[in-house]
Amino acid sequence: MSDDKPKMSRNHRDIAENAAENTLALNPLVTLKVEDMLGAGTNLARAMAAQPQAIMSKWMELANDLTKIATQSSDIAPDRKDRRFADSGWNNNALSKGMMQGYLSWAEKMTEMVEELDLPDKDAARARLVTSIFVDTMAPSNNFFINPAALKNFFETGGKSAVNGLQNLITDMTENGGLPSSVDTSKFKVGENLAVTPGNVVFRNEVIELVHYTANTDKVYQTPLLVVPPQINKYYSIDMAPGKSMIEFLLSQGIQPYCISWRNPTKDQSHWDMSTYIEALDEACDAALEITGAKSVNIMGSCSGGITLSTYAGWLAAKGWEEKINSVILAVCVLDTMASTDNDMAALVTPETVKAAKLASKARGVLDGQDMAKMFAWMRPNDLIWNYWVNNYLMGNAPPAFDVLYWNADTTRLPAGLHGDFLDMIFSNPFLTPGAMEVAGEKIDMSKVNYDSYVIAGTTDHITPWKAVYETARLYGGDTTFILSNSGHLQSLLNPPGNPKAWFMKGDAKASDPDKWAETAQKHEGSWWIDWGEMLKEKSGKQINAPKEPGSKKFPALGPAPGTYVFEP
Repeated sequence: MSDDKPKMSRNHRDIAENAAENTLALNPLVTLKVEDMLGAGTNLARAMAAQPQAIMSKWMELANDLTKIATQSSDIAPDRKDRRFADSGWNNNALSKGMMQGYLSWAEKMTEMVEELDLPDKDAARARLVTSIFVDTMAPSNNFFINPAALKNFFETGGKSAVNGLQNLITDMTENGGLPSSVDTSKFKVGENLAVTPGNVVFRNEVIELVHYTANTDKVYQTPLLVVPPQINKYYSIDMAPGKSMIEFLLSQGIQPYCISWRNPTKDQSHWDMSTYIEALDEACDAALEITGAKSVNIMGSCSGGITLSTYAGWLAAKGWEEKINSVILAVCVLDTMASTDNDMAALVTPETVKAAKLASKARGVLDGQDMAKMFAWMRPNDLIWNYWVNNYLMGNAPPAFDVLYWNADTTRLPAGLHGDFLDMIFSNPFLTPGAMEVAGEKIDMSKVNYDSYVIAGTTDHITPWKAVYETARLYGGDTTFILSNSGHLQSLLNPPGNPKAWFMKGDAKASDPDKWAETAQKHEGSWWIDWGEMLKEKSGKQINAPKEPGSKKFPALGPAPGTYVFEP
């Protein structure tokens, strides 16, 4: 793929990078309904009425700020990272500056007031969530008639920006479910500039395709790496583009990567549950073993793929087939579903909302990826909605062309069965509760799982916070190597060698507390991929001649990568 960076303006890159820190994951399995919002708002209003001193205190502070703003003696200023008010027009015009300062003061007082209210933890989290959505919505930067950058652009283009913005709005209303488009999809195509690493599909069943990538070294390590991607979004986050492809890097190290490509289920496959996925994964694992002649695989899973991988490891242990796996690599994956995540999204998860979510997907047959994307967008409205509202509609610009955001928008569905199984994990916490989950006839007990493990987390990951991922490493044992990579959920993984901003911390997971781990872990400059590659070489057995043909007699090539399932809508 050609490098898109030179084609992007600074604003476009800022928007894209902010949004790319918030790629879709398992969080929106429970949807936020209007009645939930109203209920949270009602509880907040009651708390405010019962604690008027909190309101009066903040309104007095606001009145004082507004007086200073009116006399142009206020020093209120936006955070340097707040790109909503980055345009110089907000400071060059007294009216615009006053609007900005008044909003910033009001937003601060609202947030502080909610923080100071005496509410139960769950209600407090919901109140924070509702308040943050309301505060972000009310920003003057979202209003065409107040935003100085939008007005300037309107006059400079002779009104063309407004026409373009209206066209963008109509397109999004008709083709994007009413959400502002986050990416210029016309610049990307799977198989042409994404997921282009050569390979072949060597196994296919109703649930998966298995892609065997073509070796580009004379020698390869015999033990293959089986990659289990998340069921949400398509598999090619691991093969984004040359220079950013993890598959490309693995091949350069002589590793034999085999990657699962999940089929995008429809309501006809609503019955697919975790057992369906585990049995399909086991067939793929057997195929990789037969083709390579290896006795075991190294296996890697990220996010929900890591949950599936761990379930598979527990299932193999219960069957007495644990020798199929040699070592485990988990990335941005939380297995302790009761772990504290400092995430207000957890406030939505109650037995009632879980039950409602299960009933909804059961009625539809699937949980639609677009519905999950909408839900997630409203959890991060500044990064995922209002940035694009301003860029696409008020400024009349096209959304940025960014490969990660294209992948993020390429959502898939979850069958009702698997969705229900994921939801059940929230309260049963099956990876810490032996026997709480039964899969394909076997009860899962992670205490029976014992593999060399390597766990990766991201420093600024808001979706699977690193301290919760550290608990995953602890679950796999104190000897597990824990890697903390700079950046967010997906960006911490897509960190190829050569990135001057990359760094990571490394250490075993023996410390009981993640903060104590951070005090003793070693910090390394550069990408964690180099360490990952060296670890895999040590775990991948002897070197052998690279295969000259894809597949084997039993599992012949069925077609070129990236296969067919990845193209299913």
